[in-house]
Amino acid sequence: MGVIDLKQAASELPSAWRSAVIGQVGAARLKILRMDGLPYEEETHDYNEAFLVLDGQMNLIVAGRTVSIRAGEMFVVDAHVPHSVAPGSHGTLMFVDV
Repeated sequence: MGVIDLKQAASELPSAWRSAVIGQVGAARLKILRMDGLPYEEETHDYNEAFLVLDGQMNLIVAGRTVSIRAGEMFVVDAHVPHSVAPGSHGTLMFVDV
C-alpha cells in the first residue's frame, strides 16, 4: 500500500458522514469521513473508537458532555459509551475502531 491523501480520500466520498475503510492494522480498522455541520445521532459500539480531526472541528457529545476536538487533536470513546455529534462539526475526520 502506498501513500494515502486522507483529505482527498474524504472529499471523494459520496456524502458526508459516510465513512470508508482506508486500511487495517491488526484488528483496528482505519476509517475516513467528511463532516458537514449537521449532527449525527447517538450510537454505542462493542469496541473503542479513536477520533482524529485532520481539519475543522468535531463537537462530540459523550455520555451527555460536549467535547470539542480541533484539528490535530484526538479523543477516544470507550466501548459501550453513548456518543453523538453536535451541530457545527465540520472538516475531515479519521477514526480507528479498536
